[in-house]
Amino acid sequence: MSKELIFNCTEYETRIAILEDRVLSNFYVERIDERSVVGNIYKGKVVRVLPGMQAAFVDIGLERSAFLYVADTCNEIPDLNFFTKGDDPIEFEKGEHPEQYIQPIEDILKGGHEVLVQVSKEPLGTKGARVTTHISLAGRDIVSMPASYHTGVSRKITSEQERDRLREIIKKLCQERHGFIARTVSEGKGEDELKGDFDYLSKLWNTIREKAQHTGTPGLVHRELGMTLRAIRDFYTEDVERIVVDSEEEYQKLTHFMDSLMPFMKCSIDLYRDNIPIFDSFGIELDISKMLNRKVWLKSGGYIIIEETEALCSIDVNTGKYVGKKNIEETILKTNMEAVREIAYQLRIRNIGGIIIIDFIDMEIETNREKIFDAFKAEMEKDRNKTNVRKISEFGLIEMTRQRRRKSLSGTMCETCPRCGGSGTVKSRTSVCYEIFRELEKKAAYDIAETLRVFVHPEVAGLLMEDENNTLRALEKRLGRKIIVETGSSLHREKFEIIPVR
Repeated sequence: MSKELIFNCTEYETRIAILEDRVLSNFYVERIDERSVVGNIYKGKVVRVLPGMQAAFVDIGLERSAFLYVADTCNEIPDLNFFTKGDDPIEFEKGEHPEQYIQPIEDILKGGHEVLVQVSKEPLGTKGARVTTHISLAGRDIVSMPASYHTGVSRKITSEQERDRLREIIKKLCQERHGFIARTVSEGKGEDELKGDFDYLSKLWNTIREKAQHTGTPGLVHRELGMTLRAIRDFYTEDVERIVVDSEEEYQKLTHFMDSLMPFMKCSIDLYRDNIPIFDSFGIELDISKMLNRKVWLKSGGYIIIEETEALCSIDVNTGKYVGKKNIEETILKTNMEAVREIAYQLRIRNIGGIIIIDFIDMEIETNREKIFDAFKAEMEKDRNKTNVRKISEFGLIEMTRQRRRKSLSGTMCETCPRCGGSGTVKSRTSVCYEIFRELEKKAAYDIAETLRVFVHPEVAGLLMEDENNTLRALEKRLGRKIIVETGSSLHREKFEIIPVR
């Protein structure tokens, strides 16, 4: 399978597309004025400790205070051991939960304390950023954890022999009592190849530690790599055949970055010079326009409906135009199986996270339900983000969670509709008319004006003067008031104004 990384870089935003066999498999966008803060390290000040939530709010210089949960806190304050039974450090048995041994947040942090924290989750909606004191610094092959002594290997490396080999290399190269994790891409790498990461991460941590001592509170101590360099660090693998970038400046950055941090990697980096926009040339722009659609059609004629809210996403599967050939169970199974692949793709491409509820079409045969679940779980295992998928419930639903560190694509590219306020619907013209009638009765009850002037949206005015005209005249007679309807084109369709005229 051929893989390509396509970079579209402008002064206002950066967009990155990953193509597999010329088909869009992943898409990322970052606006200059909305640059991600995930991975940034700040020197913050505790502004409030909440014992009832076992958390603290930390001022790190952003619009809203960041949220620090007690389990995301490590021992930065002298003479405090976080994970203890009595006075002694402990080792946890399988099945035990370390959280039950963490000291209460009020014994760990006090208002005014200064802490070094790293953003683990973007501010989302009305929520501030989620932060942790468990600092982690990612290299190409290795992740350094200065606040931990744990050494580990990516779970995606399944060979025990390879895992042991990487652990031995880490122990040999580690110069300080830091925690390290070998990333998936380190599989098969030799000591010489991994040493560059150790040297780079060691220098980086020393720089951060020194800068933190001279940084005021709140203040930024370390900014995560820009989006293009992050993409190379995190997404570039040996099966990437080509990298194409349309910015001379970013081209130079990428070339220098790969030469210095990834000298063993050989890949063609091409500077795109054509007049046709790069995403149009690769056929990506059309795919992006479809990503924000609520309805996604399947090849068979079925479709899925995707509804996002702040905390939950619901996905509904429908047979649509597909009627099958033999029997209804086979038709439903084929539609659901096709939806499995599409849903996994849409979750990834739209970066949808949080709680996700999927309503597959009901199937009578138990083995068919198991087929759908197994197929969906296999598709989600390909996802880079951590997922947790529950079995199909008796109602035919799959409940799952997907790790969310940043905004979804719709959260980045869309905003709440000023007309419907995000509900997706507005009141019907008839409902607005009847509200006007009730309001006219209220006005007439306490106002002595002989004339009531009603300003409404043109569409509502049309209904009042036509279909509801008899009702309006009957109301006029009953109230003993003259009612004049006038249009206000600037009014929202649900809004109206009644002005007494004396």
